[in-house]
Amino acid sequence: MRRLRLPLPPAQFPLVWEPGDEVELRPTAELEARIAVLHLVLARCFGMPPEVGMSWLLGSHLVEAVTPPEWQFVMGSRGDHRSFVLHHDAVFALAWLLGLSRHLDPMAATDERLMERLPHLTAGETFTQWRSRTLAAPRDAAEAAAVLDFYYCLDWAYLEAEREGRRLPGMIDSNAIGQRRWALEWAVVFRGPYHDPPPGWEEVDLST
Repeated sequence: MRRLRLPLPPAQFPLVWEPGDEVELRPTAELEARIAVLHLVLARCFGMPPEVGMSWLLGSHLVEAVTPPEWQFVMGSRGDHRSFVLHHDAVFALAWLLGLSRHLDPMAATDERLMERLPHLTAGETFTQWRSRTLAAPRDAAEAAAVLDFYYCLDWAYLEAEREGRRLPGMIDSNAIGQRRWALEWAVVFRGPYHDPPPGWEEVDLST
């Protein structure tokens, strides 16, 4: 963060985890389902008809993986369109966790080849077919936890830098950093006496 010339979190900044905690990633199938649903939501943002989206969800057996706000948007375009568009960077973070992207560099925008590695919705590629084509290789949980810790600090730093009117170090802003953190917070699971059960996608707390 010093190299990026960003403000550093205060000394009392809360820790992501405590000594002795265990860490793991959510099951690969759950990560894949989440990235596929978000990919579909983004497709709806950019013109996919609702009936096509519903048909794909049914054919891929992913209806239960859709959250209530996502369902309302996919089926009736209800909700904050801009907030769903921002999920592009959450997809990028999930792709990194699944080994579908080589980097999660805060200085760079998303991987240019990312779309090629996601389900080909317009071609009718189902979730099962996509999983067979991609052969995900999830990151080590400890590596993912370290990157989560980095993005946890970056989220605070980018918001502080924007508040102070500082020039940001790269091509993306605090919204993109927050979306990447959202995906990492959801995907990385800590086990220990100070942790609640893993939250649902809509329950991830980014307030700290």
